[in-house]
Amino acid sequence: MEDITNSAFRRICKSMGADVLVSEFVSSEALIRNVQKSFDKMDFDESERPFGIQIFGHDENSLVKAALVAEEQHPDFIDINWGCPVKKVVNKGAGAAILKDIPKMIACTKSVVNAVKLPISVKTRLGWDMSDLPIVTIAEKLQDVGIQAITIHGRTRSQLYSGVANWTLIEEVKNNPRIQIPIIGNGGINSGEKAVLYQKRYGVDALMIGRAAIGNPWIFTEIKCAFENKAFTAPNLDERISVMLQHLKNHVASVNERKACLEFRKHYAGYFKGVNHFKKVRLELMKALSFDEIEKILLNNNINI
Repeated sequence: MEDITNSAFRRICKSMGADVLVSEFVSSEALIRNVQKSFDKMDFDESERPFGIQIFGHDENSLVKAALVAEEQHPDFIDINWGCPVKKVVNKGAGAAILKDIPKMIACTKSVVNAVKLPISVKTRLGWDMSDLPIVTIAEKLQDVGIQAITIHGRTRSQLYSGVANWTLIEEVKNNPRIQIPIIGNGGINSGEKAVLYQKRYGVDALMIGRAAIGNPWIFTEIKCAFENKAFTAPNLDERISVMLQHLKNHVASVNERKACLEFRKHYAGYFKGVNHFKKVRLELMKALSFDEIEKILLNNNINI
């Protein structure tokens, strides 16, 4: 979710029912080198609470220093990402690369827990590949060094985001009598119906939604409705346009307008999925470099669902 889950996006998700928000992941190495972009990623609005700053890295000392810097921003918790499968992260020994060195994962996590006063959570995967799935042991060891919650993505690093997420091992962790911390399930939740089914089937304490929210922040409303046995009405085109423009307006307020419009291009496909004859409109939007221009394109074109 790099370059997706900025404050503008998170506030839209919060308005749609998201309960807990987490920052884009912040490089520990960049943070301790005072890279401004990394500090910008930690910015959040008070309306986003409860809010966690997510850090990643491969060096124990750098992770500790980064956690201390993150703590100074006064989030509600700090999350360590031991699950990102992206090649450029893994090649540096960070993210899911740590799944090949569990003792180092535990040692690094313990040092961060001991260094800060805030609660520490961890996100990780089932294992590096299907030949080694140590998540049950990992969860126990992480709990033993003091983390307060663990999010488990039901795939290995080798799977990246392909195939079907395997929740049976997440269930095994949850049912482990030694485990007392909350278990958060992640992977493949893309509807309210599936959210209810998976929560009941696998018994997790909470669900983490990632890619399913890109261009579809209504996923949180849909899930809340499903758990409350209420009907969910999908947004019509006017609602999609209104929310998308608010999302963009939030982002323009955080960065310069041209940069915001360029960065926003990745959201159009999601917000207008299923809209008839949208290709022509999307091409116009991709050229637009101001909020007013984008608003005019959307309001003046004859598009429909």
